[in-house]
Amino acid sequence: MKPVAIFRHAPSEGPGYFATFLNERSIPWQLIAIDQGAPLPEDVHEFSGLVFMGGPMSVNDDLPWIPRSLNLIRQAVAADIPVLGHCLGGQLMAKALGGVVSSNPVKEIGWGEVQVADSSIATAWFGAPSAFNAFHWHGETFSLPSGATLLMSSAHCANQAFALGKHLAMQCHVEMTEEMVKEWCAIGADEIAAAQASPGVQPPDAIKESLAERVRSLNARASAVYDHWVRGLGR
Repeated sequence: MKPVAIFRHAPSEGPGYFATFLNERSIPWQLIAIDQGAPLPEDVHEFSGLVFMGGPMSVNDDLPWIPRSLNLIRQAVAADIPVLGHCLGGQLMAKALGGVVSSNPVKEIGWGEVQVADSSIATAWFGAPSAFNAFHWHGETFSLPSGATLLMSSAHCANQAFALGKHLAMQCHVEMTEEMVKEWCAIGADEIAAAQASPGVQPPDAIKESLAERVRSLNARASAVYDHWVRGLGR
């Protein structure tokens, strides 16, 4: 089986639980560390799927790898190679496929409930119950590309996930581990403090409360999402 390509855009925003999921199922994967200057692949057919992780930058920034990433996403969709995006990765997918990425009404940092849309497509991806507690860290949001189906929303962000066939883009983070949450809280302490007036931002102590239980619950939901996504991988 060809490997799944995982694109990392910041040292602290690796694949997290997604890597654990793949390893447990003996699905090969290759990390492409954009943050360390790794070149983007020329041919999407080298991989069974493409996965784009998060990052602190905007997809609207003038960075040399962004147009190349957008082109890779379009190539993969045209070739029916599954694409999966987490936060920044979801925004890259939206922009590549004709959507717009702009400021969200409020910044979201911490745990918050997302509502799964009442549709068979949303249920196929995210299952039941219709709401769960996801992890958030973003100040921007995406619009839906033409033909995409809205899968999830939250109180502070209308577009939390969309699907386009076997391709899935998420604004929220389902890949979190306990270690990642703690590291992000430490690295992002100043950002949290500067945005504390936002109704979507939690202080670090609240984010880390009952952390093991919250992460276990999130991992279980992520497993269902990833299970659905890997069914589309070429063998």
